[in-house]
Amino acid sequence: MKHNRLGNSGLWVSELGLGTNAFGKRADEQTSIRVIDAALDGGINFIDTANIYAGTESERIIGKALEGRRDKVVLTTKAGLPRGNGPDERGSSRRHLQRELEESLQRLKTDHVDLYQIHTFDPYTPLEETLRALDDFVASGKVRYIGASNYAAWEFMKALGISERDGYVRHISSQTSYSLADRTPERELIPMCLDQGVGIIPYFPLAGGILSGKYSEGNKSPSGSRAETDPNFKRFLNERYLELGRQVGELAAANRIAPSVLSLAWLMRRPSVSTVIVGATRPEQVEANLESIRFEPSAELLKQLDEISMPFRSGEPFAVYRLD
Repeated sequence: MKHNRLGNSGLWVSELGLGTNAFGKRADEQTSIRVIDAALDGGINFIDTANIYAGTESERIIGKALEGRRDKVVLTTKAGLPRGNGPDERGSSRRHLQRELEESLQRLKTDHVDLYQIHTFDPYTPLEETLRALDDFVASGKVRYIGASNYAAWEFMKALGISERDGYVRHISSQTSYSLADRTPERELIPMCLDQGVGIIPYFPLAGGILSGKYSEGNKSPSGSRAETDPNFKRFLNERYLELGRQVGELAAANRIAPSVLSLAWLMRRPSVSTVIVGATRPEQVEANLESIRFEPSAELLKQLDEISMPFRSGEPFAVYRLD
């Protein structure tokens, strides 16, 4: 397994990471632990979760699975999206983040997280307040590094500017929707990250499964798939995305590999990408995804993928999560 620096930091992460949004939801506890076992056995050291995944069950399961081997992983969690309907149950105020960090550490059964990410930009809290709180978390030893997710380029750059001005710890990572089906980060976010030494952590690298070939027929949802368990996901199953999925499938077939392997291999080679987090609901999916680190696409194949996905540089992102 190849390891990359996360941005310009000294933190090294496996080029393929494990996303855990399905733990406690589409994958029960026992299966989720087996997925983690398969990931660690395959050389993956980066595990991504959040305080809201499966109503906190994802963090709890991860904490149980990592007992006795916490030092084997780079563990990241997030806070900021709504935990409830109360006025202090969302956002990136000091009060909210302090409580959420402490509760996440308890569920994860650890005294620190390696990377703590703000889950989305909070327009109602001054960035100075958020950044001072994060700086205190790092000084306390409960957080090693900080990052942000779902930030626009200008929001991220503003945070970096305040950190530089006031001497606060800087963000080292940006987690964003990025895939062949969503190249919108290439317009502004990725140039900013390259300039500022920030690592990209793509989420939805397979566009929720569309780039894996599982939705070759848009009116059918495979058993246990995201579209079956989350009806809102079906809004993505339009002809534009499905046609891209078919084109990727044809290129994959011509090269005798799975569409998911081809899609991940392309993404791993994009500028500023440090690690690609991929979810799994079965150990077999982890093992299949690991093929992407062994596959070496030709320059011509990468060019073909660039060409068929070029239209997805324009328009709206595939996914973005914001506070109301």
